[in-house]
Amino acid sequence: MTASADELIEGLTLAMARVGYDAPRDLMRLTGGATMESWHFFSGGRGFVLRRAPSLEFMKDRPFGHDVEAAVIRAANSAGVTAPRVVAELQPEDGIGSGFVMQALPGTPNPKDILEMKGAGELLREAARDLARIHAIPREDLPEAVPVMDYRAAIADLRAQFEEAGGDRPIIALGLKWMEDNCPDPIEPALIHGDFRMGNLLAQDGSLTGVLDWELAHFGDYHEDLAFGCMAVWRFHRYDRPALGLGSLEDYFAAYEAQAGVKVDRDRFRYWLIHRTVWWALGCLKMAAVWRSGEDRMLERVVISRRTSEQELDLLMLLEEDAPAVERLRHVYPPSPLECLGGEADMGEIAEAVSEWLATIKGQLSGHDRFQLAVARNALGMIQREREYFPLGTDQETAQAILSGVLSLYEPGQLQSLREQALQKAMADVPKYPALAVALKRWAPKEEDLS
Repeated sequence: MTASADELIEGLTLAMARVGYDAPRDLMRLTGGATMESWHFFSGGRGFVLRRAPSLEFMKDRPFGHDVEAAVIRAANSAGVTAPRVVAELQPEDGIGSGFVMQALPGTPNPKDILEMKGAGELLREAARDLARIHAIPREDLPEAVPVMDYRAAIADLRAQFEEAGGDRPIIALGLKWMEDNCPDPIEPALIHGDFRMGNLLAQDGSLTGVLDWELAHFGDYHEDLAFGCMAVWRFHRYDRPALGLGSLEDYFAAYEAQAGVKVDRDRFRYWLIHRTVWWALGCLKMAAVWRSGEDRMLERVVISRRTSEQELDLLMLLEEDAPAVERLRHVYPPSPLECLGGEADMGEIAEAVSEWLATIKGQLSGHDRFQLAVARNALGMIQREREYFPLGTDQETAQAILSGVLSLYEPGQLQSLREQALQKAMADVPKYPALAVALKRWAPKEEDLS
């Protein structure tokens, strides 16, 4: 349900009164949040955050509701995790949908700011500590509704999502086939946060101050949590620091092992790194379907759907390790943008013109509106670059051949073809993505090869 600021204030007044707090004031929408809304407000001199679903329809297919998420956060807080303190849960009579209220924590969630803080090594150790504490929370301290992951069933679900989305992305198909062939045996399940990464961590002055967004919690392999935050996409501009963008994998694993009393299996870590990269690629694709359905027409959803190209690029760089050396040595030439031939303005030039105009009103906006303006300019840039590069990447015949095992990276030239597709898509969609520069350096011919 869409709710105005006045309606949110009215509903929050009822929710906060139930737990003895004053009426809310200074309500402000926070930026970010690809799935849930976050609103900051004050009550009785203290700061709080409302976490809320964009609609009741949006909650229908989720594994559990906000009541269970709130219970998980409470259990984590009791276990010594730097999780927020939940103070109230929305009720139907509040009239503002599904969600709960937490005390606001100090610090920033901005990855750029966190990754530039001094003491990255200590922050990495604190993250490992909190992750170990999460994994140690007993099953009996949590609601029964928290699901247990069946690894094979999870792969089957991802494959079904892939087919529903068209089944036409060869690189994602390659990842799915690899997962089916390399799925590890189950181990004793631990509580998994499910979204433990930069963007969901708060930090201040080089110290961890909060672990946010618990909506994906489940029981499973602890290597999944370790791997997810180490995906290239969540390291932002610190591609060079593979552990959360903060340091080395060796230091991260050592800190986790010291806290958790278990060993980190490198092969299982790699499996979950690939699994969650496929998972997020399909999650990005799904954003467009959510927007098309009308259940949430937020601009950010259509833009995130184009971030699939980031994950395809990352996935190919992970999977090509298994290709024959002769295939890995094949180079690709980066695509060059097409030149405008004159005449009337084409769609790319129109998009560029609108983006330039939007930049002139940036100073008139603040908060979430300013964030949405940045998203809109990003979307217009995609339109402009798509005209220049004609991005590829949808090839149902090749994708299905890979899924069936007919094609693999052992097929001469197949890796080279997929590299070309990945570069063309990424250069159109996300030209500033840090992994793109790494891929270009790795895959393009060296000067000595051209002489």
